[in-house]
Amino acid sequence: MPETSPMLFVLHVAGAAALLIWAVRLVRTGVERGWSVQLRRLLRRGSDSRWLAALSGTGAAVVLQSSTAVAILTSNFVAGGTLAAGAGLAILLGADLGSAIVAQILLTRADWLVPVLLVAGVGMFLKSSSRDFRMAGRVLIGLALIFVSLTMIRDATEPLRDSTGLASAMRYLGGDPVTAFVIGALFAWAVHSSVAAVLLFVTLSAQGILPVTAGVAMVLGANLGGAVIAYVLTLGSEIAARRVIVANLALRGGGAAAALMALSSFAPSLDLLGATPARQVINLHLAFNLALALVALPLTGPVLALVGRWITPPPEAASLARISALDPAALSQPDRALACAAREVLQMGEGVEAMLRTVAGLYETWDDGTAAAIQAKESDVDKMHIATKLYLAKLQRSTADEDVSRRGLELADMAVNLESAGNAIADTMLGLARRLDQSGASFSESGWKEIKDFHDRVLANAQSGLNVLMTLNPDAARALVEEKDHVRDMEQRLQRSHLDRLKQGLTESIETSNIHQETLRALKQVNSAFTMIAYPILSETGDLLASRLTRQSG
Repeated sequence: MPETSPMLFVLHVAGAAALLIWAVRLVRTGVERGWSVQLRRLLRRGSDSRWLAALSGTGAAVVLQSSTAVAILTSNFVAGGTLAAGAGLAILLGADLGSAIVAQILLTRADWLVPVLLVAGVGMFLKSSSRDFRMAGRVLIGLALIFVSLTMIRDATEPLRDSTGLASAMRYLGGDPVTAFVIGALFAWAVHSSVAAVLLFVTLSAQGILPVTAGVAMVLGANLGGAVIAYVLTLGSEIAARRVIVANLALRGGGAAAALMALSSFAPSLDLLGATPARQVINLHLAFNLALALVALPLTGPVLALVGRWITPPPEAASLARISALDPAALSQPDRALACAAREVLQMGEGVEAMLRTVAGLYETWDDGTAAAIQAKESDVDKMHIATKLYLAKLQRSTADEDVSRRGLELADMAVNLESAGNAIADTMLGLARRLDQSGASFSESGWKEIKDFHDRVLANAQSGLNVLMTLNPDAARALVEEKDHVRDMEQRLQRSHLDRLKQGLTESIETSNIHQETLRALKQVNSAFTMIAYPILSETGDLLASRLTRQSG
């Protein structure tokens, strides 16, 4: 019958799986765009103990529905020196558990919930003027589509329960757990989501298509595939960050392989894990990640030490000096010349971002080498700034095109702003960190937390600004400009909070008062510089003018 033909089955299941993968991504991007700063703060504050770090990783993975996204954020913290490697590995172990909890939640069948989520999500996304509410609507739509995709998989596979050919193939996988394990790992890696892979495998088990032994092997394989995703995405990261990712890969992937060997060798009964095949598979997934976290958390130090012997800094190679993107031969082709200038501005921004990421650590522990590196980078940024202005001036003299002149002025303004941000970091913030070290004083605990949170927010906005420069996306530009207002309000609130501590007579606050306030102002200046990248884009779309008129009319 055509309803049960292999081609139609493949088409239906492929479409449902594609929707599932997209829906999981929709939820993750909605959370990242709406609450990335809060998530970064949660992860960084969880570093006080390994168990607290694991809990923060679990919470972040539940919200993001992705242990990979948590791994990328954590690796950035470790690379920047704002998170210890041991705490980073603990966060990743907690995130692995969080992704298993997500799978449990999403497999709950509640057909009535789909229309409720869709109505609420679409209403919030289309009608709300608040970015947070729009992103919340995006998350609700994504959750609804996850439930819809799972229902589509169930409906598509229902007629095939009695298919002899499919039953034979599935029985083979049930008798060859190694092949099933490899397929599960490859599928999770291919779709870049262990959550989506686990949901698919468990749903097939629930339909009676996938034997329990094959489902268990594929879910364990998905754990290996999920760890491989983060490994591949961080191959170019700093050594410290890579060690954390590799340690998690060794624990999660190696643990999954060991669990598969144990289950194959001893063939224990899975009845204690649930009454149905699907419940047994999904509960084993949760039990595995919970057991892994409990066993591995006390061993994070030794594991990282072992990984450190394997992953060592590469030997010093012949350095390749940076080549300017400003090609003089392109001046006769305005569009190409503007692209060259944009590339140079982007390199300026990346240099300033690197300075911003690094300078925060000097407030805690002063290091002459790091300070010298920041100053050297600021010198490079200054040179790029001057070269870019001269290049754009030559371009404007060689063309009468108004669009080229306008775009050239916009890029020149960006270069000026980024150079100013570099000065704020290398001159102001570096000087403040040195004063703090020389005075022997330290911030109060609450004051230092405020500065770190503010720094995290500005760093996130700097990264968003560079993304806007690359993509020229109006929605991202609009969100970046909205962030400027949030940062301004946050800076004023933190200044008031600092003054309140001064009134209370806290010794630490009195000793570091000027350093605290000037650091907040410098960070706000850096944030403004990156935010200005969005203004030319919004000026073209009319959003910037509308925003200004709205403020004036208010």
